[in-house]
Amino acid sequence: MRARLLATAAFAALCLAPIGHHSVALAKAEAAAPSYLDPALFNPAQTLPPPPAHGSAEEAREVDALHRLIAGASKERLAQAKADAEDETPALFNATLGFDLKSKPATWALLTLVHAEASKVSKASKTFFHRMRPYSADPSLPYCERDADPAKPEFTSYPSGHSTLGYSVGWVLARLMPSRADAILARAHDYALSREYCGAHFASDTEASHVIGTLAAATLWNDPRLAARIAAARAELAHP
Repeated sequence: MRARLLATAAFAALCLAPIGHHSVALAKAEAAAPSYLDPALFNPAQTLPPPPAHGSAEEAREVDALHRLIAGASKERLAQAKADAEDETPALFNATLGFDLKSKPATWALLTLVHAEASKVSKASKTFFHRMRPYSADPSLPYCERDADPAKPEFTSYPSGHSTLGYSVGWVLARLMPSRADAILARAHDYALSREYCGAHFASDTEASHVIGTLAAATLWNDPRLAARIAAARAELAHP
């Protein structure tokens, strides 16, 4: 009954909204919905444990761990974290593989699809859990991307979008190139760790991304609608 009332109210609101606004809202909703993944399978409440509560002792331990991680890092590792923050595409694996993935059009198309699908279910969890970012929880924490505004806390921490990208695309690449799987999966993990060195995410955020990214990738890999795309990418990578 409650669901029916909510649906009726939503429909009425759309009917009363100006046509232009309705079109924009509909376009945004369609863009946010996965094309291949079933959102019900990625129900955040049934997929991930809740993150530590803001102000809890567990959160304090995670903040302390980030302070120690960043303080003990080399300049080179911190520079890598910043570079990784600026590269949120499957190209993050280029150096590991020794070639530009964009030079393989079928592979690039498949990997960007995996990234897009995994990103959408990851964002749904971000919205659901509404976790405060570590640099908002503790403004003294170094943050590599920009100057954080303590007056405007951000609540998009759990899970990490960058880490979801690394783990989902890495999972698929490891199966497309099994002889390089160790290096690919190590790069995915290190890319996720960059989010902690950056001060952008807690360790539990990146671990949640490991769950979401792997589940998304495995689901897509076994989707018969993508079989031809996977075969094309595999053939393309047979001669990298």
